[in-house]
Amino acid sequence: MQITSFMEMYITELQELADLEAQLADDLLVMIQAASHPSLKDALLKHREETETQRERLLAILQKHGAKPDVHVDQGMQALLDETSKMLGMVGGDDLRDAGLIASAQRLAHYQIAAYGTAAALAGQLELRDDQRMLHDSLEEEKQADLVLTELAKGEVNPDAVAA
Repeated sequence: MQITSFMEMYITELQELADLEAQLADDLLVMIQAASHPSLKDALLKHREETETQRERLLAILQKHGAKPDVHVDQGMQALLDETSKMLGMVGGDDLRDAGLIASAQRLAHYQIAAYGTAAALAGQLELRDDQRMLHDSLEEEKQADLVLTELAKGEVNPDAVAA
């Protein structure tokens, strides 16, 4: 597919974001099951709920613009999720696996932060202020999820993994 306008580029970003969120929602279920620390399970469950909300926002924006949601596959997210799966297969012990899950979840969140920041900037250039606000809301949720994971890693999970 050839992108020939700024608006088409924006729509493509949204479509990839929608796919990213769909992929992540599925894999977060696996991560939740693999986690042993109750606070980590809770944080991942909350992230999954936010992921569903974020996907709904993206679908609403795409619908408003008359664009189909399931057109593009986000290969970057696919690769990051493959790495998470590989890590889960390699790491033994509950405490160490939980530390690895946080590291993986943060890589995923950082990718989402970059993607939402880009999409919000494109919306701003197009003067699509409602879209920009909705994308910014998702961006802020991702930043908050990353902060929660950092605090959880520093305060509870990583010290347990070091001690194990």
